[in-house]
Amino acid sequence: MEVIEKEQGQLPPFSIRQVGNYLVVDTDVSLVLLWDKGTSIFLRLSPEFKGRVCGLCGNFDDNALNDFTTRSQSVVGDVLEFGNSWKFSPSCPDAQAPKDPCTANPYRRSWAQKQCSIINAVTFSACHAHVRGVYYEACVSDACACDSGGDRECFCTAVAAYAQACHEAGVCVSWRTPDICPLFCDYYNPKGHCEWHYQPCGAPCLRTCRNPRGQYLHDVCGLEGARHGGLHLRPLWG
Repeated sequence: MEVIEKEQGQLPPFSIRQVGNYLVVDTDVSLVLLWDKGTSIFLRLSPEFKGRVCGLCGNFDDNALNDFTTRSQSVVGDVLEFGNSWKFSPSCPDAQAPKDPCTANPYRRSWAQKQCSIINAVTFSACHAHVRGVYYEACVSDACACDSGGDRECFCTAVAAYAQACHEAGVCVSWRTPDICPLFCDYYNPKGHCEWHYQPCGAPCLRTCRNPRGQYLHDVCGLEGARHGGLHLRPLWG
């Protein structure tokens, strides 16, 4: 871990803000980190870095087939070979293949498969043609792995990741219900008022004192979460 020291009056090279359910870290090197304060982290780079980066997050060239490029610039199919090639220090031991969570916790398999089936169900039917991948399998794996509490959180975070991918593909899905991963935004409403509402795909970026133009490096304003009904009239932070 590197400690950043700055002179008196010097601004840090990053800023932190809350957008919907996410904690957003904006940096001065055109990198944005989004964390749902659970098990999902998203990294976003400015388009100027397309094809100019490498490492565990791929090379950002819009070609998923070569994301497993090792430090020696070889494209491999084995995730362990790929990951171990990017070790920070050669003295670090190689990572080993983890045991399948559903094999380790077989009593959770049927529950995980049933819960995660929402990804392949009619709820997300509008998104199926736009976003494909291993979201269902990842959801089942995560749901099986959370066997010591927080099992609903692991399931909900996995489905939310798919919903966010759908939103980025132009499909907004309102998938939460009072029984499935509810977000009780009304909790924040003063008695007798209805100011806070849940929005599955967020709201446009706001103009604030810190950002009078309402523009950010990435459109991180379209994130799900509780929104104030009067946000279009007045910002909540300076």
